[in-house]
Amino acid sequence: MIGDIVAKPGRKLVEMHLPSLIEQHKLDFVVANVENIAHGFGVTPETADELLRMGADVLTSGNHIWDKKEIIEYIQSENRLLRPANYPKIAPGRGHVVVRNRKGLKVGVLNVQGRIFMGPSEDPFSIAQELVEQMRKETPLILVDMHGEASSEKQAMGWFLDGKVTAVCGTHTHVPTADQRILPAGTAYVTDIGMTGPYDSIIGVEKEQIIQKFLDQIPTRFEPAKENPILQSMLIEVDENSGLAQTIQRITVRGED
Repeated sequence: MIGDIVAKPGRKLVEMHLPSLIEQHKLDFVVANVENIAHGFGVTPETADELLRMGADVLTSGNHIWDKKEIIEYIQSENRLLRPANYPKIAPGRGHVVVRNRKGLKVGVLNVQGRIFMGPSEDPFSIAQELVEQMRKETPLILVDMHGEASSEKQAMGWFLDGKVTAVCGTHTHVPTADQRILPAGTAYVTDIGMTGPYDSIIGVEKEQIIQKFLDQIPTRFEPAKENPILQSMLIEVDENSGLAQTIQRITVRGED
């Protein structure tokens, strides 16, 4: 599971290293968060297709999914691009999908968004419970992208789904956490995977712009940074029969690697 891919530096790093990561670690399935992939804000049909060609199997997102309006038509026809499942049902697209991995096994992916310090959305817990129960009728292999600001809310989702899904991995803050673990009932968990993009930045944006905004509070257009790209991801080993995780470890690749 690849953390939020930010702008061209993130895309290029995935393009350079994902094929070799798939070969090196014998990856059967790749999930990537792409809500910031198009110049730092949103996703376009072209950037989504690019990631799918690179080897990603399912693309998740979050609160920036609608930043590029051309994605609205695309997401209605491409079920491998998810928006948070707890958005209104009338919203285009869907928040979960079951597809086959490279070994032919069915894998479910669920994308939900937190409500603390985030935009309005429906209850992610009740919707996650409903959709996980639905997907478990097809497969025990289920990966959850919990897109949220508050660590407590993401931790709560991990404990809530422990033993019911393969993994709950947090996204959104772009800052990796050091709490990856296997929860007692067998679900892999991390509060935030981190970011795939320019590391010499403030959560992917040019440092000077963010610092100036803190100083003068004047609205400005943020531009993605470019320096020192880094790929941050989680590698999860799974028991194919039970769907429970065996190991979870952080995989980090720098641009110069």
